[in-house]
Amino acid sequence: MRPEDVGYLACPTCYGDLVLGEVEKRSGSRVEAGTLECRRCDGRYGITRGVPRFVTSNNYAASFGLQWTQHSRIQYDSYNGTRLSEERFFWETKWPRAMRGDVILEVGSGAGRFTEQAASTGAVVVSLDYSDAVEANHVLNGGKDNVIVVQGDIYRLPVPDGRFDRVFCFGVLQHTPSPRAAFLQLPRCLKPGGSLAVDVYRKWTGLKRLLDTKYWLRPVTRRMAPEQLYDWVRCYIEAMWRPSGLLARIPYLGVRVNQKLLIADYRGSYRLPDTMLREWAILDTFDMLASTHDYPQSAEAVRRWFSDARLVDVEIWTENALIVGCARKPE
Repeated sequence: MRPEDVGYLACPTCYGDLVLGEVEKRSGSRVEAGTLECRRCDGRYGITRGVPRFVTSNNYAASFGLQWTQHSRIQYDSYNGTRLSEERFFWETKWPRAMRGDVILEVGSGAGRFTEQAASTGAVVVSLDYSDAVEANHVLNGGKDNVIVVQGDIYRLPVPDGRFDRVFCFGVLQHTPSPRAAFLQLPRCLKPGGSLAVDVYRKWTGLKRLLDTKYWLRPVTRRMAPEQLYDWVRCYIEAMWRPSGLLARIPYLGVRVNQKLLIADYRGSYRLPDTMLREWAILDTFDMLASTHDYPQSAEAVRRWFSDARLVDVEIWTENALIVGCARKPE
C-alpha cells in the first residue's frame, strides 16, 4: 500500500482515523511491512506483504483462501479470454464503465476477478476480503495505482462512514454467519446518494432443495481440513472428467446429471479450453463443499434487508441461482 491510501481506511474497533506508524520495509513508494495506528483508541494493525491486515488468517474463510491461492487466475477475463466477469459486474451493478473520480468499496474480493473490472472504470477501488485470498488479489491487482487491497471483516469493516460513492458485494453474503447482519454493515460506508449492489445464492425449497446433493455431503465436508478436502475434490474431478464429458453430450440432461454428481460442469455454458473447464470444475466443486457457512436466501428476505436499511430506488431480481439487488442511499 502507499502512505496516502491510509485515508481510505479506519480503525475497525472505533472507526477512528488511522495513521501510518512504524515502516519496516518499503518497495519504492509502497509500504510492504509496517503498522497502522488508531488516533482514537490506540489500536495497532499490521501491514504484511503490502496488505493492511485487520484480522488473523485463522478464520471461517480459510477454505476460500486455499481455493483462491490454488486457482487465482481462472475466473479473470484477462486470463481465460472471455467477458464473463465483465458482463456480470456491469449487469449486476448497472454502473457506468467510466467512473474516474469515484471511490468504490468491494467487500469480499476473492482472488479479484471483479476488482479487475471495477479498476478498469478508473475509480479508486478499496478491495477487501476476510481470507488469505488477498494474497492473490494483491499480486494481480495491488500494483495498480487505483487499487488498495485490504484484509478485513465484513462485520467490522475497516473503512470510514460515508466515504464511498459505490459499494458492491458479490458471492459473499451467503457464506457469512448472518447474511442479514453482514448486509446491514454495507450502507454505512456509502455517501448520501451512493449506490449499493449485492448478490446472494437463491434459496430453493421442497423437492428442488431435497435434490440439491451438495447438502447431502456438506455436514461431513465442511468439517474436513480444507487441504484434505481439496485433494479429495481434485482427485474426484480428474477421475470423473472424461466419463462426465460423455454424459455432458446428452442435450439438456447431461450437465444436470453431472451437477447432481457434484461436478461443477460448465461445458456447453462457457467456451473455454478443456483444461480451463476442468480447473473451474475443481474450484467450484470445492467451493460448494468447503465453505463453513452456506445460507441461501429468498427474494422476499433480501427485499426486507433493503427495507430495513432504508435504501431507495430498490431493484431486486432473480437470475438462475442468484438473487441480485441494487439500491441507493437516500440523499
